[in-house]
Amino acid sequence: MITTKYVNYKQVLNLSGIHLILISIWCTLIAVLFYFFNWHWMTIPWVPVALIGTAEAFLVGFKNNQAYDRLWEARKIWGGIVNSSRSFASMVQAFDTKNEEIGVFDLEDRKKRIIYRHIAWLYTFREQLLIPTEWEHVSTKKKFGNINLRRNRLIKAGFPDYGRAPIFLHKYLSEEEYDLKNQYKNFATYLISQQAKDINDLKNMNAITDFNQTQLQNSLNEFYGFQGQAERIKKFPSPRQFASTAFVFNILFITLLPLGLVNEFAKLGDWGIWTSIPFCIIIGWIYIIMELVGDYSENPFAGLMFDVPMLSICRTIEIDLLQMTGETELPEPIASKNGVLV
Repeated sequence: MITTKYVNYKQVLNLSGIHLILISIWCTLIAVLFYFFNWHWMTIPWVPVALIGTAEAFLVGFKNNQAYDRLWEARKIWGGIVNSSRSFASMVQAFDTKNEEIGVFDLEDRKKRIIYRHIAWLYTFREQLLIPTEWEHVSTKKKFGNINLRRNRLIKAGFPDYGRAPIFLHKYLSEEEYDLKNQYKNFATYLISQQAKDINDLKNMNAITDFNQTQLQNSLNEFYGFQGQAERIKKFPSPRQFASTAFVFNILFITLLPLGLVNEFAKLGDWGIWTSIPFCIIIGWIYIIMELVGDYSENPFAGLMFDVPMLSICRTIEIDLLQMTGETELPEPIASKNGVLV
């Protein structure tokens, strides 16, 4: 997540620098051919270019709106996980029928194990969401994929805890459960199922009432719901018939832009031909930025600076839950670095 209040020029150049160079070369080439070689035959009237630009603006606007909806829905999902996690942990700690047959230390140990397993679920779920799909930018190596892969590595290098999920799992899971990690394709689902079994054991031991078990199971069902909603966003891309069409139309518009603009500016004289270059670059760059903003925002779990800050959210929940169990040695919250929070 980008945390700077205003646009950081380094982030902008990192996102669209290569596109800006390509647009500059193309606009300059058209102006040179028009001025030095008198290739007036290649110019086109401005009206069709303006019509294409208007249509593209509507299409890119629609794409960006849908991309924002996906991003904001992802953030609401993790916001729901925060609230439900606190409620779940507080119920686990509070529910107690004071059955004398159950040792106090045994009961507290069981409760702590449930809360610890939930923290492990958070980091497991986050790690699973970060596995790239074939349509994400870090996977498309033929289309500047190496650039996005380098961005991903830079972000990881800036946050020491970024790739330490196995360490967290080893800390909060028993040895037996940790060894089962590679046996399940969806380990996060397995952890929630284990939570249900432990809660049922507490009910069978008369440590909690049937009503308590129902409330705790409802919380687990909520976590299943949040997990499914996030996986839906992760596994189903923004419909390519809209996203790809906007991309193709953007290329078409930017290709035609200098052909129509240089002819209009030439009416001002020879100096107008060269003046068309910066205006052409600015207009093309604006359309490129609009396209890239929507293109990157549609994947909120891609491991880039446009993501939902899952690591920060997991750490916030971890601190809250550890305090509920009486822990005093707490990890530090995740702070943003270079204008990015992960």
